[in-house]
Amino acid sequence: MNPIVRRSALSVAGFLITSGFAAGPAIAADPPPVTDPPAATAQPPPAGRDDEHLLDYDYQRQKTEYYCAPAATAIALSTQGKSVSQREVANKLGTTTAGTESVEDTTRVLNEMTGGGYETTEIPGEEAQPPQVQKLRTDVVEALDSNRAVVANIMGTAEDTEGNTYSYLGGHYLSIVGYEDGGEKLKIADPYDRSKDYWMDDEDVADWIAERGYSS
Repeated sequence: MNPIVRRSALSVAGFLITSGFAAGPAIAADPPPVTDPPAATAQPPPAGRDDEHLLDYDYQRQKTEYYCAPAATAIALSTQGKSVSQREVANKLGTTTAGTESVEDTTRVLNEMTGGGYETTEIPGEEAQPPQVQKLRTDVVEALDSNRAVVANIMGTAEDTEGNTYSYLGGHYLSIVGYEDGGEKLKIADPYDRSKDYWMDDEDVADWIAERGYSS
């Protein structure tokens, strides 16, 4: 699992520190274990579902440093054919110059604007435990298979599958719009980062969400 660098959070998510790219993680990490077949088997995708799924979505770059939640929510809404402005979503979320207070707000607005289906899940503690990683994987697969993008409230620094690092030490909101390998790899649509999207292992996403939550 890649290291997650954390500091004390600001009062709300939305203030972005950096979105840097590096050849490796922000701090030294132990190399991934090398195993010969048969290795520990990956969790199979839920019965009756495909091993991968990518939603069609309209990307939006956040218009201000505190509009990450409105932009991530707007991206999620676009997967259901709804085109809304970040300002409209911000008004519904109660977003201020300090950001958006809670993932409970994104769940509420997503349900209000889609007719329901979203639930809030929190991951308490500084690191996600295996059952919480499994639940995130299951929730993402079920949501995306129902054409619902996931909105996650994250904090800290994490590394994608290409070795690029992303740091949001004050907190951030982003959308999960795809999965591979039955949910072990998740596609992130990041309203702040100029690359727009990237893939990340589910364990790293879960650790990124730790101490916060997600709408699925």
